Order: sequence, then structure tokens, then C-alpha cells
Amino acid sequence: MPTSEFALIDRYLAAQCRQRPDVALGIGDDCALLIPPAGQHLAVTMDTLVAGVHFFANTDPAGLGHKALAVNLSDLAAMGATPAWATLALTLPSADENWLERFCQGFFALADRYDVQLVGGDTTHGPTTLITLQAQGFIPPGLALRRDGAQPDDGIYVTGTLGDAGLALAAAFDRVVVAPEYRGYLQQRLERPEPRIVQGLALRGIASAAIDISDGLAQDLSHILRRSGVGAQLEVDRLPLSRALAASLDRDAALRTALASGDDYELCFTVPPDRAALLTAVAAAWNCRCTGIGIITEEPGLQLCRADGSAFPLERAGYDHFG
Repeated sequence: MPTSEFALIDRYLAAQCRQRPDVALGIGDDCALLIPPAGQHLAVTMDTLVAGVHFFANTDPAGLGHKALAVNLSDLAAMGATPAWATLALTLPSADENWLERFCQGFFALADRYDVQLVGGDTTHGPTTLITLQAQGFIPPGLALRRDGAQPDDGIYVTGTLGDAGLALAAAFDRVVVAPEYRGYLQQRLERPEPRIVQGLALRGIASAAIDISDGLAQDLSHILRRSGVGAQLEVDRLPLSRALAASLDRDAALRTALASGDDYELCFTVPPDRAALLTAVAAAWNCRCTGIGIITEEPGLQLCRADGSAFPLERAGYDHFG
């Protein structure tokens, strides 16, 4: 059984069947040699997952491999980028081959779905498990979905449902009791988020701004508002809630969870009024919901209101890594 660093790399990380034509040299040398397509911008993103902070020690390694890639693909989706390559740095307390094999199964299953090739990285021994992944993709010039393009009167939309991962995390810490029929769904939403690549690509030329929801809707939407120099009025009763979330918490608690919990990895985006019909036509083909939840305003700040116009209080806007 291989135990050295290089044997582990050769057996598990270099064994991906995916071979993209724009990879001149992949894993096995000091650097990868890549061939960016002419006339395209290169989109680059990176995320780190830390044991005990971003995932439990007993998390299914296959789900962890999926999530490590998915959170990066979600960033590419939020920019409207087509995924291409990834590099992976793994710090492990021990050379656990069973763990690594399962991790790679989950990682490469998602990579193959989106034509992503792992082209390099690093493995090292350390006191805890750290997973740092960088993903690269391509965007035609002028079509990137940025955070700074929202304008007054743009509609605000989100994909999917919100708050499910936050509910799963609360249940894991015994802060809420979830009915058995919802537990599998919620675990899937927490451990295997679905990157909205199809939606991000479809939003090119439609959305004026976009971001992925990783730290909570209220907090992430605020990034768009600050970068665009605008405000927003968000109607909380229009937030898309899953049956699991609606059945597990009272209405206000469910809305606060949808607004402020992280790990959703859905897209939040803005669309000018004259493109709303185009969005409706495009979203009809999606395999997830597309929900209008508010409007961009000239006055700075995020206003949360109920359907009757009354203010909705929110003490915490989202996750803060150093808060």
C-alpha cells in the first residue's frame, strides 16, 4: 500500500480520467502548463475549508471532496464563468488512504460533471485537515457578472431555496429538532451544495450584478450594494423557503435563517426591468427556483420589510470568519 506523498498523489490525485485539450501538462511536474483560450478572460477563485470550522471531523469524505470543489465552482458561477481547471492543496494529519480515496471519489464525480481537470497542487502533513482549492474558468470580455453593476429599480432575485444548510447546522448542534423525513435532504444541502453553473452562464447579458450566497443572503447582498453604491428594499415574505425549513421553525425564525445563515451557495443577482421577461423565459428551463425578492433603491442600505410594509428586524446579517 502506498504511504509516501508521491505515491498518494500518483494513486489518487493524478488518476483523474478527465483530460482537457487545453492542459499541455498536468499533475507530475513543478508546474502545470495550461493553454488559455484566445480572447477570453481568466477567472480565478480560491477557498479554504478547515476541520472543526467549516466541516465536522466525521463528515463523509466523499461529500467533503464534492463540497471543496463546489464552493469554488459557485464563485465561478457567480461571475458567469465556464469552469476549466483546479489546483488542490491538502494538509492531512495522517496518510489515511481510505479517507483520500473517498474524498477523491466525491471530488472527481463533480469535476467530471463540469469538465474540470485537476492540474496540480500540494500535499503535506499537518496537525489538522486543511483543504485549499483554486479553480479557474473562462469569461468572454464584457460578460462577467460583477458586484458593481446594480442600478436603482433593478429587481433582486435568488436561485433555489435559502437557509437549508443553516438549519442542518443548527440541527447538528441540537439547537433545533428536525423531523426524520427532512434530515437526509438537509444533510445533502449542507454537505453537497449544487453549484449554479448553468444559471450563471445563462445570466450573461441579463444580470447587472451577481454574487454567490456563502455567508448569508443579507450579508452577501450588502456586498453588491456597497460595490454598486446603491441600496435595496427586500420583502422577506417572498424569500424561497424549503418545506423542511418552513416545517422546522416558526415563520420569523425561518426567515431569519434564510437571511443570515451561510453555506447556501445559491446565486443572488439583480436584473434591470427591461430584461425581466428575458429572465423569466430563461429561468423556465432551470432545475431550480428563481424568485424575485426585492428591488434596488437609490438610498444606501438594506431595508428588510414584511408584505405589509413593516420593518423586519435582523440582529445578525451573516457569517463572519473573524466575528
